[in-house]
Amino acid sequence: MSNLIRPHGSDELMALLLEGDALTAEQARAAEMPQVSITSRETGDLIMLGIGGFTPLTGFMGKADWQGVCADMKLANGIFWPIPITMSVDQETADSLNDGDEIALIAENGDLMATMKVEEKYTIDRDFECENVFKTTDDAHPGVKMVMDQKAVNLAGPVKVLSEGVFPTEFDGIYQRPTESRAFFADSGWKTIAALQLRNPMHRSHEYLGKIALETLDGLYIHQLIGGLKAGDIPADVRVNCIDALVENYFKPGTVLQGGYPLDMRYAGPREGLLHGVFRQNFGCTHMIIGRDHAGVGDYYGPFDAQEIWNEIPENAMEIQMMPIDWTFWCYKCGGMISMRTCPHEQQDRLFVSGTALRKALSEGEEVPSEFSRPEILSILREYYAGLSDDDNVEVKMHSKATGDEK
Repeated sequence: MSNLIRPHGSDELMALLLEGDALTAEQARAAEMPQVSITSRETGDLIMLGIGGFTPLTGFMGKADWQGVCADMKLANGIFWPIPITMSVDQETADSLNDGDEIALIAENGDLMATMKVEEKYTIDRDFECENVFKTTDDAHPGVKMVMDQKAVNLAGPVKVLSEGVFPTEFDGIYQRPTESRAFFADSGWKTIAALQLRNPMHRSHEYLGKIALETLDGLYIHQLIGGLKAGDIPADVRVNCIDALVENYFKPGTVLQGGYPLDMRYAGPREGLLHGVFRQNFGCTHMIIGRDHAGVGDYYGPFDAQEIWNEIPENAMEIQMMPIDWTFWCYKCGGMISMRTCPHEQQDRLFVSGTALRKALSEGEEVPSEFSRPEILSILREYYAGLSDDDNVEVKMHSKATGDEK
């Protein structure tokens, strides 16, 4: 694997997941520790710490790291990091713990996920975090709401991760560790790899982005979110089937790997795009595709803010490179997918392909233009939507009006 890009901020992946005898011993020790419940977002972050996806972090951030990341996108040691990775507890729990105490971290479903040595307790300025990370304090923004709903006190310290939760079983064949994607890239002889971020089934714009990358790079890593879903999101197994059908029928064999990662969306737009770059470097990618409205929600961010922020960070902040791609659409005069950068035609000649519009049309039983997505994909999605209850479809429609995503 020597020809692959280095992990972020480190010469080696820093995987905190215990295995074998070390795991058994720590599970026994955890049984004697105070138990602390963690949220879905914190669980996903913890698993990423475990598998090395958040290299070089060794646990949840202390106050100096939190403040530096919010204000300047730097850890206290100067390493670039764009979004706080923190864990919070209520005041009563915080008061019951002392620095140096060890605690067991328990997921919402009751699973023992990790142990943690408490090195610091601190409160945060929520408005300060939200203004810097999300560029808004509007609690209608789902990421802001997540921060505002956090408990009173953050706990910081190193973790020993004991479980990957439900992901290895519920997402068998799609969930991957960085060691696995890196091994695949090395075995395939890929040296240059583009990551395509997804939380929707691939429509024509996604397909076009991937094929643009493959014109100049060795491989494409279609890396989709399989963490916590919002109302109206299409389940991961349906998305996987759609991507499989697309890759099998419309991509050259041996050029694409599909994988899944266990995070919840933060909807942090530009900052989240940078986080996507950081952990895709850990997974072995050399390029991060950043298109329109990357990781955005509603109208909180401009369509290319995620590209602009990438150009504003120091050149040596990350080794992975951005692959910026302009607004893409179907042009009837060009006769195919094209971008603003190359299409000379007028607005009325263009059909803009949107995941939100696609979900809305399918949930309402409307005809979907063939230019939106391949017939194999539409067949899978129609079958999924036909099986939803009326209440489920109402949720999809409401969600489509309220949020945006990778369009």
